Amino acid sequence: MTHRLSVLHADITTLAVDAIVNAADNALLGGGGVDGAIHRAAGPGLLAECRTLHGCDTGDAKITGGHDLTARYVIHTVGPVWQGGGAGEAALLARCYRRSLDRARENGVRSVAFPAISTGVFGYPRPQAAEIAVATVSAWLAGDDTIEKLIFCCFDNETADIYRALLGA
Repeated sequence: MTHRLSVLHADITTLAVDAIVNAADNALLGGGGVDGAIHRAAGPGLLAECRTLHGCDTGDAKITGGHDLTARYVIHTVGPVWQGGGAGEAALLARCYRRSLDRARENGVRSVAFPAISTGVFGYPRPQAAEIAVATVSAWLAGDDTIEKLIFCCFDNETADIYRALLGA
């Protein structure tokens, strides 16, 4: 199964995959970090489509077209804001990955790229977030063969190294 998983230090908006995952906020209307970058790269059509979705709950995921991106779809998920680890953050973060993969499967996605959800302005510690991401994705993929390629796309080398260590790459 790990042959389906890889790590890249790259700009997620440039990847040639069926879907990229957006680490969004509840409004889904663009913001900072990866969310802002995806909205800028996808163009105004993404914002217009997101307005029709009426937001997204933390731990859930919704899907839109990719608009001006290479990716056919954008899967928007809302990760938890880090509050010290005792407010259910781990369960919510794991749910982000599962729900995003569910949306991917429902839409015939064969390749998907995830950012490090919740590790930017939401403050989730990167090592713990990466452990949850790898464990959750690995468990999901073990029970489903629709996703042929899954990329953990990291904005910086330090984060990429955390994922590489967890994958034994």
